[in-house]
Formats: sequence, C-alpha cells, structure tokens
Amino acid sequence: MSVRRNPWVLYIALLPFILLVRSTGGGIFQWAGYNLLFYFASPLLLASLLGFKPAELGVKVGKKEGYELALILFLLTIPLSLYGTTVPSMKEYYPIFEYSGWGDFLLKELAIGVIMFSHEAFYRGFMLFPLARKNEWLGILAQDIPYTLVHIGKPGIEVPYSFVAGIVFAKIDLKSGSFLPSFLLHWFGSLLFDILCVLL
Repeated sequence: MSVRRNPWVLYIALLPFILLVRSTGGGIFQWAGYNLLFYFASPLLLASLLGFKPAELGVKVGKKEGYELALILFLLTIPLSLYGTTVPSMKEYYPIFEYSGWGDFLLKELAIGVIMFSHEAFYRGFMLFPLARKNEWLGILAQDIPYTLVHIGKPGIEVPYSFVAGIVFAKIDLKSGSFLPSFLLHWFGSLLFDILCVLL
C-alpha cells in the first residue's frame, strides 16, 4: 500500500488531532489558538507532506453554488434558531463564553469564527475531500461520524442535529469544491443563535 497521496492514510493520521483538540483547555482565545493549530495548520502540513495540494483538500474559494446554498440554508434555519432559544438546555449552554459587554461579546465571537473555520477545514476539508474522490458517501460518512461524536457532552439535541448538519455541510462543500461555504453557514448560524440567546 502506497502511503503518499493515500486518502485512508491521511484520514487515519488525522484522527489523533481530534484527541489533541479535546484535551486542550484554557479560555476561548486559547481554545481558538489550539483549534487553529491542531485542526488547520498541522493537518494542512501533514497533508502536504503526504502529497496533497491545498486545493485538493477544499482549501480554495470554490464555486458560487455552494455559497448560494449556504445562504438559502442560513435563511431557512432562522426559525430553527428561534425555536432553539425555547429549549432550556440550549439557552443555558449558549453563548459558551462569559462577556462583559457587546464589544467583548463580538471579540469572542471572532474567536468562535476561528474555531468554526478550523473545524470546517478539518472535517469538511481534510477529512472529506480526499475520500470523497474515491466514493462520495464514504467520504461524507467518514467525516460525519467523528464530527458527531465530538458533540457528545453538549445539549442532547445537538448530537442528532450535528449528524444531519455534517451531511448537509459536506454536500454543500463538495458542490462548491471548498469548505468555506459550510464555514460561513456554521459561523453565521452560531453567531445568530448566540445573539438570540442573549436578547430573547
């Protein structure tokens, strides 16, 4: 079995990074730094050493169709976000950080953006694209299972929701050829929900 440019070798080599991220602590800014290091920078370097080009991993702007779908989904999920604010476990959990005012709130939401960027690059980029070129649904499920598992410990409703979201995000990104549409959808959806939890 050839190691170079082997999507399964890359996939297996990426799995320990999940444990590294989950073992880190600290505040929101430190956590953002760990995510950027272990979910983006280090995996990108590893993939490059294995012979994968960034564009093959979804690290590019991509096609506009993915962004259009992301915008449509964002608008469609607004009612779901409003409903989420009525679920006590969700309202108590989010935002995941403490803040002293709107300036502090927005600064920490930027840190959340870094975390979301890193997550989407890792799951919908590095884990998804190489395997999806062999078999689309294999790639989708291979990234979605660990993505769903890392949501265990959050409010219970998030586990099945993340499983469905992981599939939808992957389909959007494969259509675009980039992980950026799901990043924007994930981040803006999260930002909207945090704001709703604060205001409602």
